[in-house]
Amino acid sequence: MASVRVPYSKEDDYADEIIRQRQELAEQYLGEPFQHVNRYSFDPHVCRGNIESFIGVAQVPIGLAGPILIHGEHAQGEFLIPLATSEGTLVASYNRGMKALTMAGGVLCTVTADQMQRAPVFIFQNARDARDFADWLREHFSQVKAAAESTTRVGKLLNIEFYQANKFLYTRFNYSTGDAAGQNMVGRATYVACQWIVQNNSKVVRWFLESNFATDKKASQINSIMTRGKRVTAEATIPGDLLRQVMRTSPEALHYHFQVQSIGGFLSGVNNNGAHSANGVTAMFIATGQDVANVAESSAGILYCERTPDDALYLSITIPSLIVATYGGGTGLPTQRECLKLLGCDGPGKVNKLAEIVAAVVLAGELSLASAISSHDWVSSHEQYGRNR
Repeated sequence: MASVRVPYSKEDDYADEIIRQRQELAEQYLGEPFQHVNRYSFDPHVCRGNIESFIGVAQVPIGLAGPILIHGEHAQGEFLIPLATSEGTLVASYNRGMKALTMAGGVLCTVTADQMQRAPVFIFQNARDARDFADWLREHFSQVKAAAESTTRVGKLLNIEFYQANKFLYTRFNYSTGDAAGQNMVGRATYVACQWIVQNNSKVVRWFLESNFATDKKASQINSIMTRGKRVTAEATIPGDLLRQVMRTSPEALHYHFQVQSIGGFLSGVNNNGAHSANGVTAMFIATGQDVANVAESSAGILYCERTPDDALYLSITIPSLIVATYGGGTGLPTQRECLKLLGCDGPGKVNKLAEIVAAVVLAGELSLASAISSHDWVSSHEQYGRNR
């Protein structure tokens, strides 16, 4: 029996007829006609470059939370937040945190670093050659930079980091990438730079464009320390009376809970000592057309809180490797573009604004869930809002 081949058209693989052929093939396996997958509101041709063998859409519900008041360098004012999720209570929980933070005067957000990497490895006959090659690269950085930047209008090679092990020199080529997340951009730029390098240095025996040292779409300690994407901090001070009235907890209870959960995170080896930042990050990623696999890195978080002398709680979270874009990838798809417009993050020069908004949303979620756990409301909330029955 011949194997089944998914229909494909060299002329136009996003035309109605070829899409229908693929749908009919899938329906044969399904055993009944599609009722939802094949219903969409946009021209499939807009998906070119985003997906292959298109048959339809996965409709994820979008809920609205907020408004949340943000005092950023790029995001300023109140924002309504679209959250795409199928998890009950998530929107309600984030909405509760946003209400409290806004009543407390808002969230201060700051982007402190911004870079995207590709991490080639160079292999030599011995460790001494590898060590000397690092010196050679430093001396020829301007030529390497020129080669890399010849491939892009907006990408800029900022610097190169060096990490030697045995006869291998692992490098991290760090770039700024404008409004794009930039993984593909820096991949092409680094490939051209490496070609120039091997043409001008005879000591390189072998090389690979990626050594797994950029830890693309994987959580890692090096990216939590050195930054991949945006490094952004959100912070707020919430008065004790507000915590008691709105969140049904207190500065004392939240501070004590934070100490206990941090030890639990340390024992388990997590990349985040907070409660659930991946929830807010993922819901915003789906709504705004981000590469959802980047949640693996973007979920890293460093949470800190302290009680203040005036019966308040200072709460902050740093996201050390938040990978977001307002240009390229899925951000141009119709639904996702509408959500970016809702946030005021469509158009050029808006990527840091989006990063600040995401960080503020994450802080709201941390406050809400920690409050629910410390006040023993967590299970009852899920029973009321999160059960599909």
